[in-house]
Amino acid sequence: MSGTTDAEGGRLAGRVALITGASRGLGAAVAERYAAEGAHVVLVARTVGGLEAVDDRVREAGGTATLVPSDLTAAGQIEALGAAMLERFGRIDVLVASAAGLGALGPVTHSNPKLWRETLELNLFSVLRLVQVCHPLLRQSSAGRAIVVTCRVGREPKAYWNAYGVSKAALDMLTQLYAAETAKSPVRINLIDPGPLRTQLRAAAFPGETPEAVPEPATVTEAFVRLAAESWTATGQCVDATELCRSGGQAASFAN
Repeated sequence: MSGTTDAEGGRLAGRVALITGASRGLGAAVAERYAAEGAHVVLVARTVGGLEAVDDRVREAGGTATLVPSDLTAAGQIEALGAAMLERFGRIDVLVASAAGLGALGPVTHSNPKLWRETLELNLFSVLRLVQVCHPLLRQSSAGRAIVVTCRVGREPKAYWNAYGVSKAALDMLTQLYAAETAKSPVRINLIDPGPLRTQLRAAAFPGETPEAVPEPATVTEAFVRLAAESWTATGQCVDATELCRSGGQAASFAN
């Protein structure tokens, strides 16, 4: 692993940020924004080519990154990632759990149990393992921040969203339990709902939608910066990214 950035002036200068799902879409946009704010970004995803493309953009903009091609559903890979972070950096300042899969949309009564298990493995159980592995490293930070990407369909049941909706509902509870159990620690844990964005997951869910009808992922990255900053003190919130970008404060949360 390469060393941390010594960039000055950014709101995340000197911070080490681990971002999953960082090869494209929202994860890539967050990684590029964090790097622009001075963080050293550790990019985790399965697609090597995608990671390299993000790395190129980060470096062209003067930032630094470490690439970690990894399948979060494969046995032992999250544990190996944690061990590497401990050896190289000794801490994690910001964890962004962005990786997710849509699975298959359709009636619950006709759903495929194998696809359910695969969707839950990535969207839920990989985050559980990340929390377990990364929490000791977040505790080594002066201001550890964990940010978990959620979706409204986990709070508002919508027909045919199948395992994806169930995984997000369970993910919300997992994150809030984690926040409640660590409320007296320096680590701040929050959910963030980015809303509709122009991503491959969105295109798969809405194949007839005009891509230009939804905003680019970069439009909500300001919210991720605020949640990652040492100045963010709230924990256990579910934050609307668009509203937080508009408000400029810490009150843009909504009830589950």
